[in-house]
Formats: sequence, structure tokens, C-alpha cells
Amino acid sequence: MTRLAVVLFNLGGPDGPEAVKPFLTNLFSDPAIITLPAIVRLPLARIIAGGREAAAKANYAIMGGGSPLLPETQRQAQALQSALASARPDLESRVFIAMRYWKPFADQTAREVAAFAPDQVVLLPLYPQFSTTTSASSLKDWARAYRGPGASHTVCCYPTAQGLVEAHARAISQTWIKAGRPANVRLLFSAHGLPEKIIAAGDPYQAQVEATAAAVAALLPELPDWQVCYQSRVGRLKWIGPSTDDAIRAAAADGKGVLVSPIAFVSEHVETLVELDHEYADLAREIGCAPYLRSPTPTVDPALIDALSQATLEALDRGAAPAPFGPWTCPAGHGKCACRG
Repeated sequence: MTRLAVVLFNLGGPDGPEAVKPFLTNLFSDPAIITLPAIVRLPLARIIAGGREAAAKANYAIMGGGSPLLPETQRQAQALQSALASARPDLESRVFIAMRYWKPFADQTAREVAAFAPDQVVLLPLYPQFSTTTSASSLKDWARAYRGPGASHTVCCYPTAQGLVEAHARAISQTWIKAGRPANVRLLFSAHGLPEKIIAAGDPYQAQVEATAAAVAALLPELPDWQVCYQSRVGRLKWIGPSTDDAIRAAAADGKGVLVSPIAFVSEHVETLVELDHEYADLAREIGCAPYLRSPTPTVDPALIDALSQATLEALDRGAAPAPFGPWTCPAGHGKCACRG
């Protein structure tokens, strides 16, 4: 029987207060995040981590002291493994998790995958939209760590995969219906932001986020007023916009509430459970933007899991070159797209 290893990649998150500072240090040490020489970047990462530690600990305390991202990803891995077993009983499939900035790191997972001795390996980021700062960083880290057997296949992105789109649309619709179908809401698709210079250098992330949002909005004719916005802005660089806080202010000025969908996330974590559920909710309350609604991430929605299963099996039918899943091709000008080499 053919052995298939599927490696799910995600950001990772501290599992307790003592892990917050080393997690932040790992994050800001990544050359994909801070593009400076190591001699400058590494000490700067420690300084930034020290400066952000107290605020980050306070945010994680809201969630019980640590990030729920690993348990969320474990649920997805279990669901995907079950889906693959049903779809392809001829394969001995096992799903592994590799986090970028906290445990389980790629080195540990690489040893586990090698011990499994797979014939085929599918690399599957849990970032639907490709970016040099997320998927590319994780895949590069994996290439450094893994020395085991198996032919590798990479799913670089799936921004318009039917299952992903359907899962987001269902979550939004259910949130809207539960709130009583309010007519005065603007649908805000909120994604993690990036500095403009990264997009200008050819990163396809913004184009893919906007494509996901448009595909989801097409399934929600009852919510015709929608907009893409970007959260989590830090530092002095100019970031892509509009920012989510500015979009909330604009909705309030127009006499509307908002329904916020975390369009670039498939798992709940600090940016959804704290930034969206507390910080932006507080802002909306202060300025009179009501109602303030937030749809959940897809997590283990069957449509999303089916999309991940289909993406995995499709990858087995092609070579090692990274490729998107679903009806997507990056527009010209996005030279940092994984599929453009």
C-alpha cells in the first residue's frame, strides 16, 4: 500500500505565558518578516520581542494564557486524515503538522515524517492565499529540515477553491441570520495586512485575498455592500489598505453596522479571538457602529476539509512544482508567486 504523508503548515502560537517571548523572537527573526542581514535582524528581533512581550501576554491571557492554533490545526489534521481515508482507502495516509514559529517545529515534524517512510509527501499550507511571508517561509523551512524519503508535491495556494469559498459563505450567512438578518450591515472581509513594499515587489497575497472575497461575496447576494480591508498593522512602513479600523469607522459614518469575516484565516487564533472579537468590537461600540458581528473561521467545516482533501489528491497527480488548487492563476506582475519560480 502506498504511504502518503500530508504536512499541514501554519504559523504556530505560544502554548503558555512562558512561550510568548521566544515565539515573538522566532517570528521577528524570520528574514521573510524582517528583511535585514542576520547581524542586524537577530538582535533587533530580541529587542522587538521584549518590547511586545507584555502586551502579547495580555492578549493571550484573554484566551486562557496560550494560543488555540495548535488544537485547531490538530482538529483539521484529524478531519483531513479521515477524509483521505474515505476518498482513497488504497492509500495509507497520515497527516502531520509543522508550525513555523512554535512547536511542533519543522525539524521535529520532519523526523516524524521520515520515520513514517512515505512514498509520497504533499506539502499543504493552511494559508489559502500565498505570500512570501507565510507559505513561502514555511516551505523554505521544510526544505531545510526534511531529508526523508518520498516524492514531494506542493499545494501553493487555493484562494478560490470551491470548498473554501462555500465554508466562508456559510459562516457569514449563518452569523447574519442568527443576528436577525439586519439590513444595515456592511460585510468586511478582513485579512492580515502587509507592507506595501512587499506587494510592490511581486507578492500575490493581496490579489489572492481580493479574489477570495469576491468569490465569497458572489454567493451572498443578500449582503451586496462589501469591502476588503486589512488588520494587524505594525511598524512605521506604509501598509496595504484600507485598514480594518478605518473601514469600521467609515461604516459608522455611513450609518451602518459591520459583519466582519476573517477571510485569510481558516483557524481561530489571536487575530480573530482578540483583535476582531475585542479590539475592533470595542472600537465599534465606542463610535456607534452597530451591529458589530463577526463570522467564525471555517476550521473543520466539511466543505473546507473536502477542499483540502481534493487539493491533496490532485497534487499526487502532478510533479513536484508548486501549483494552486482550484480555478486560480496569478495575474501578471506577481513575480513572487510560487508557481512562477
